[in-house]
Amino acid sequence: MFTKLFQKNPKHPPSPPPSQPQAESNVSSGNLRPEDINPRVILHYGIPSTASLLAFDPIQSLLAIGTLDGRIKVIGGNNIEGLLISPKNLPFKNLEFLQNQGFLASVSSENEIQIWDLKRRQIASSLQWECSVTAFSIIHGSSYMYVGDEYGMVSVLKYEAEEVKLMQLPYHVPMTTIAEASVTSLSDHHSVVGALPQPSSQGNRLLIAFQDGLIILWDVSEDKVILVRGNKDLHLKSGIVADSNEDMGHDGDGLDDEQVEKEISSLCWASDNGSVLAVGYVDGDIMLWDLSTSVRGQQDEKSSNNVVKLQLSSGDKRIPVIVLHWSANRSHDCCGQLFVYGGDTVGSEEVLTILSLDWSYGLESLKCVGRTDLTLNGSFADMVLSSRADISEPNGAFILTSPGQLDFYDDSCLSSLISQQEIKTSVGSIQYQMVVPTMEPVMTVGKFSLIHKEWKSSGALSEVLSAFGDNICCKTSNNSCFRMYKMAFDWWHPLPAI
Repeated sequence: MFTKLFQKNPKHPPSPPPSQPQAESNVSSGNLRPEDINPRVILHYGIPSTASLLAFDPIQSLLAIGTLDGRIKVIGGNNIEGLLISPKNLPFKNLEFLQNQGFLASVSSENEIQIWDLKRRQIASSLQWECSVTAFSIIHGSSYMYVGDEYGMVSVLKYEAEEVKLMQLPYHVPMTTIAEASVTSLSDHHSVVGALPQPSSQGNRLLIAFQDGLIILWDVSEDKVILVRGNKDLHLKSGIVADSNEDMGHDGDGLDDEQVEKEISSLCWASDNGSVLAVGYVDGDIMLWDLSTSVRGQQDEKSSNNVVKLQLSSGDKRIPVIVLHWSANRSHDCCGQLFVYGGDTVGSEEVLTILSLDWSYGLESLKCVGRTDLTLNGSFADMVLSSRADISEPNGAFILTSPGQLDFYDDSCLSSLISQQEIKTSVGSIQYQMVVPTMEPVMTVGKFSLIHKEWKSSGALSEVLSAFGDNICCKTSNNSCFRMYKMAFDWWHPLPAI
């Protein structure tokens, strides 16, 4: 909108800012020109209504919120709020921090991989991918990235901060080796749906999940397949049904006599050492795969004890498992909470399910000791766990719903919900009594003022605020009141540097 109003003649270079007397003369004479205003976005408060994606940097405590129109809102401590605007108004399908490095990686819907410089608040480098990017991840503590595509290829990128360049390295996971290890033909390959570096492997091992259900653990340093899992290994004697309407227990549906074709829809690590992988499927099932043989360096053994099935509902028609996140118990790696969106009966209430799992005596003895259904405030968009490096900071979960609703649950809140005596619990988020309308307010009042660059405008603004006392009370149309407290700030540098 601002481009149409104030940049009608883009062929000519912009004129230098007019002198203060000339600008005042134009205003007094009623001949206000575009260069007298030079409007641009410098501040944004609140959560964008088109928010759709989350990313979190636990070291710098930064939260990034990607939108459907090419914007990224960055929020952090010390009142940090920054807005990054992409040249193209396109949705993001991947968003991830290069942790503690001051950079953010994003993948647009047109498969452009972008590296954002948070200090400069602009794109530092970008790379256009030739096909559809279906998986993206960053090796923890490094500038190396894995990119999986629709043709089953996995490539490696690296961002060179000194050269300010995103480069594709001459390395990829060979499809021929994967086909030989999995006993499949190259013509049967499917898109990559997950590329996760294995924890505690120093980036030397990569788990690759394909849409058709094939799971490969690849050793990067030795260029070989360590482990293969897939539909051929689904010989289950029983599974665990954590139905919200029935008692939890084991079902009797076995898969011994037939091979089931299952497509993967989501996955996450379910252990800090990379020994257990949680995989969600299109049919609503959740499988916990035991990869402990690869962690111990033992030879891969195919056994029915390698996988356990979880179901959120015993119904025949269930929605795909769209999101999986694991929060481990700090005192025991074999206990924790699995956050699940999806997997329930078609037509059921939209909730985020939290399963409390325990396999202290082995994955084959897995127990679901509790289930909590969290009622959402709108349609689910995304979630991310905040495991901060500083133990004094609260950990928890950010949950994003549409339109532009962001809720945070700290560990104490989640623990109180999960530790209730009732195993099956449905709860809702706590709402504030009054919401300040930062998104699409009913009325916005402003005044344009011409201020010379050498003026100390912050001092003048402080005098205005001091005239109202320590706080200002603003009345709304329904006579409700929200209070704004006075604060000191710099007019020319309104936000701390990110």
